[in-house]
Formats: sequence, structure tokens, C-alpha cells
Amino acid sequence: MSTQKEITIYDIAEALDLSPATISRGLKDHPTIRKDTRKRIFDKAKEMGYQQNLFASNLRRSRSNTIGVIVPRLNSYFMSAVIAGMEKVANAAGYNLIISQSTESKEKELANIKTLYNSRVDGLLVSLAYDSENIDHFDLFLNKGIPLIFFDRVFDHPQCTSIVIDNYKAGYEITSHLIRQGSKRIAHITASIKRNVYADRLRGYRDALADHGILYDEKLIFFCNLSEQAGAEATQRILEMDELPDGIFAANDTTAVSCIRTLKQAGIKIPEQITVAGFNNDPLSKVIEPNLTTMNYPGQEMGELAAATLIRKLDTKEGTSLNTIVLHHNLIVRESSQRKGADS
Repeated sequence: MSTQKEITIYDIAEALDLSPATISRGLKDHPTIRKDTRKRIFDKAKEMGYQQNLFASNLRRSRSNTIGVIVPRLNSYFMSAVIAGMEKVANAAGYNLIISQSTESKEKELANIKTLYNSRVDGLLVSLAYDSENIDHFDLFLNKGIPLIFFDRVFDHPQCTSIVIDNYKAGYEITSHLIRQGSKRIAHITASIKRNVYADRLRGYRDALADHGILYDEKLIFFCNLSEQAGAEATQRILEMDELPDGIFAANDTTAVSCIRTLKQAGIKIPEQITVAGFNNDPLSKVIEPNLTTMNYPGQEMGELAAATLIRKLDTKEGTSLNTIVLHHNLIVRESSQRKGADS
């Protein structure tokens, strides 16, 4: 099967009876080439199907104008909002994103790193997989001085900036709110505490219990991958307990909504019997009945700040000035946790 020959500047030069150097400068819109000649060059290039070799051009400039992004999962509202923020800032600054997902696997994360490195991305924006216990696999970038920004799920490293919210404080605030609503036996559905976000939310949950004189009970902690199915399965395990909890704090809204559905199917009244709170302020939190109490997590703002921080490092060649940037969060109280007569 024959393939069409790739058109080069030499083919255009021959067609127009001009030198390759003139064609090259004309395609770059160089002011030394007359305007009418530039137009002839552009028109002929378009007619012949010429594609400028941006990779080779960027290779000479040692800049690809691409940024690599690694996220755990693409199928979440929060990550979609983060990526939208990144694209907005990156595109405005003349950068493109190459987006990959680790599917919560360190091995896939490593494969993504190698692919992005070979693609010569200028920098990397990363939210870590569940099972990444260290960041040795990022040495490929760090040893070359290629900037690396962590967001949401982060790892402390002197060469890297991390962008987060105060997950400890957020976990404390949600748990304290449920306690003020009269809940004393609160289950917490979360994910791997290898990740800062879940470890910090769990710590906030524990300290809120302690500060309100409630004993911590390990039997009320449920670990899962925070998917819709995992939320239903965790709730089913809760329903099988001898003594039901009177509150549930789920570490994301997908799981919390799944909890509400499963509880309602079992005839449990929300919030009268069990209060429920989630995390992230996904749109589905306002669709489920009753509407879900949740923590507003500024995904788009996080994406914008991550991209802007990385681009500033690329443009100024500055080192790491701030190790951690903390964004504001806020509790959104809705019907799923509001008991009549209780304080909010």
C-alpha cells in the first residue's frame, strides 16, 4: 500500500522557483520577506498540503510548548473542572496539554511518565494514584530539572510545589457539623490513606470526634475506591451492622449519593435516622433527594493555579519558592444533614 509523500519546504521552493531559505522564512512570517511573496508561499503550502514540523522546530528551541498532565481518573466532575482550568490558562499562554490517566495504578503512572518524557513536555502537573508510596518514578523529570507541580493528591518534595485545600480542616468541619446535627455514631467512607487528601480528612474526622467527647471506633471506617458501586457496597455493610450509625461522612460526592440511594432503598429516612455528607460539590449533589451536604472544592481554580504556577516557572526559570499553596474551601449545608431544630 503506497503512502503519500510528505511535502517539504524543498518541494514548495521548487514549485515557486524560490530558495528553501526564502520558503522557510516566509512560512515563519519573517518581515524580511515581501508581503506578497509570503502570501504566495502560504497559498502554495496550503495547496500542496504542507504540514510544518513543529516537533523539529521546537526541538531546536528546546521547548515543546506542551505540558503533561497525569490524573488518577478522567471520569469525575472534579478532575474535569481541574483540567478545564488548566486548559484555560495553558492555551492563553500558548501551551497545549497532553492528558493521561493512571487509573489509580502506580505502574500505569510510571508508563505515563515515560511517555510524557519521551514527548518532551516542558513540565508536568500530577495528581497521584492511590498506590504511589513515593515519587522515585518521577526522578526522570526531577533529575533533568523539569518542573513538576502536584495538585490535590500531593507528595512533599523540596523541588515540587503542591496545590491543595486544607483537607484536615475540611474533614473536621464536616464531622463537627454532623455532630451538631445530633449524630454521635458517624461512619466515614474513604480511600487509601497513602494519599494526603484521605489521610488528612480522616485525621480531621478523628479530632472532631475527640473534641466533642466521642470515642473513635475503627469499625465505622470503610475503605474503598470511592466509586458509585463501592459506595453502595460500603452502605450495604453499614446496614448489616448490629448498631446502625446515625451519620455518614463520605470522602466524595459519588459515594455519598450512592449511600443515600442505598439507604433510601432500605427504608432509612435521611436525615432523620442517618445524616449524610459528601465532598467536592459535584453537580449530582444538587440532583439527589434530599440534596447533599458537601464541601466545595474549587477544582477549576486549582487547575488554573497549577498551570499558572508551572508556566511561571518555565518562563522565569525560577526555583521552588512556595512548597505548598492552600486554596479556600467552604462547607455547603443542604437537606441531607439538616435535622429539624438542630444547629447548622
